Amino acid sequence: MIPVNEPLIGEREFEYVTECLKTGWISSAGRFIEEFEQKWASYCGMKYGIAVSNGTVALQVAVNSLDLRPGDEVIIPTFTIISCALAVIYNGAKPVLVDSEPRTWTIDVDKIEEKITSRTKAIMPVHIYGHPCRMDKIWELAKRHDLKIVEDAAEAHGAEYKGRRCGGLGDISCFSFYANKIITTGEGGMVLTNNEEYTHRARSLRNLSFIKERRFYHTELGHNFRLTNLQAAIGLAQLERIEEIIEKKRWIGHSYTERLKETVGLILPVEESEVKSIYWMYGVVLDDN
Repeated sequence: MIPVNEPLIGEREFEYVTECLKTGWISSAGRFIEEFEQKWASYCGMKYGIAVSNGTVALQVAVNSLDLRPGDEVIIPTFTIISCALAVIYNGAKPVLVDSEPRTWTIDVDKIEEKITSRTKAIMPVHIYGHPCRMDKIWELAKRHDLKIVEDAAEAHGAEYKGRRCGGLGDISCFSFYANKIITTGEGGMVLTNNEEYTHRARSLRNLSFIKERRFYHTELGHNFRLTNLQAAIGLAQLERIEEIIEKKRWIGHSYTERLKETVGLILPVEESEVKSIYWMYGVVLDDN
């Protein structure tokens, strides 16, 4: 049986994990966390990285950073994991669904504006199966309606839209490092942004909302959403070989397309001219027959 996905673990991962174990810094502090945050943010073209325990809480932290109010709305696609809707609901807002397009399976940008109301505060584009959304129209709508973009790049490590990497295309972005992702930490996630206020709020929320100057004082409800140094050690090693992993995934994706393109009844994934898809998953659609 061909597995849907399996992590690509090399010698560097063992080396970094062993180093981490020897230092004794195996929990939520240590050099691997800071380095992984910095290098992942830089790789995606963002200033700040906030490592968290998984992709679902990355979305929750990102949406929380927008300081939404009850009744506020966030636009999300119909074809995505439920975590996107949960992140909005957890923060007291309302997810508003926009249909996904049949060609790329990402949010249909031509149907977003009809769902924008006076209560809309953000759009959450999700790059499906490694193929980026059509961001030009999303940027234009966000600017015209004064909306924030919460980018879900969980399935798009290293994917590109017009030469810019996913994760660097919104006001705040989210990643998952689950075992089936392009790079993995076993479980884990990351929030990226260029906004200092969002960064401060995200770092506080993931760590029980401690006040930095008075550790056991808290100004709001927080969570324990921290990533461990052990996990970050794996992530850093994975990041150092991400291009190798991506090229392997792209080769597999292109190979499937070449072999399946004449198969009657199958609609295959596309790679539009302005994007670089990473083929995180290779999905097909069966026609009506």
